[in-house]
Amino acid sequence: MTGSDASPVDSPSFRLAYVPGATPAKWVRIWNERLPDVPLTLLAVTPAEAFGALREGTADAGLVRLPVDRDDLSAIPLYTETTVVVVPKDHLFAAVEEVSAEDLADELVLHPLDDTLGWEQPPGRPAMERPETTADAIELVAAGVGVLAVPQSLARLHHRKDLTYRTLVDVPQSRVGLSWPKADEAPDLVEEFIGIVRGRTVNSTRGRRAEEKKGQKQPREQKPARSGKPGGGSRTGGKPGGGSRTGGKPSASRKGTGGSGRSGKPRRGRG
Repeated sequence: MTGSDASPVDSPSFRLAYVPGATPAKWVRIWNERLPDVPLTLLAVTPAEAFGALREGTADAGLVRLPVDRDDLSAIPLYTETTVVVVPKDHLFAAVEEVSAEDLADELVLHPLDDTLGWEQPPGRPAMERPETTADAIELVAAGVGVLAVPQSLARLHHRKDLTYRTLVDVPQSRVGLSWPKADEAPDLVEEFIGIVRGRTVNSTRGRRAEEKKGQKQPREQKPARSGKPGGGSRTGGKPGGGSRTGGKPSASRKGTGGSGRSGKPRRGRG
């Protein structure tokens, strides 16, 4: 049973593959804070290896470059990278902030076999042979052989003191996403990681922890005992008034206008 099929009880570890340029450090830190009992194992893979790792069960999920084959993999987009052109520090492009595809017309533009921008033919003049990897292409740029267009994260990954890069506009951009083996529902630990990369808080994160919280009964709020309407004395109901009355209309002894306590009309004196 693979980690993606196992329940959280059976799977003590979550395995996350990531391609060059992807930076999972922030999300791993949040994972370790929220799920300290479930270690997260990072697996560095090439773009070509990433999807195989998911299909074969080597990884439970992966930070990959989109698109993915939706027939057997699920994915959500995370962000789109800026494309840059890598050049020697003394190159003419180093004096500007931004370069367009048209500016590359006279340049030898390297197109490595592990290209992540997805274009069939980059702008500029093609090299006689395509470098095997992006790292090989960087070495050629440093040797003064051509320039290279890559996502900014790869330019940073392969940084050299003798090279620099500038933003390249009007060209394809690379999208990074989270992918996992397709299923009716994402496994609980994958849902946990989806919640983290999407910025959900602890209370809103779905998955194993959320299910545990749902299963915990919250104490019912006790309502204060109801008391009668405002009034004085030891009354048990009825309209406000004095004494120990229990409600109802005033007694007949209180009617009348005199102080004798007798009811009815006043008697006329004999004259």
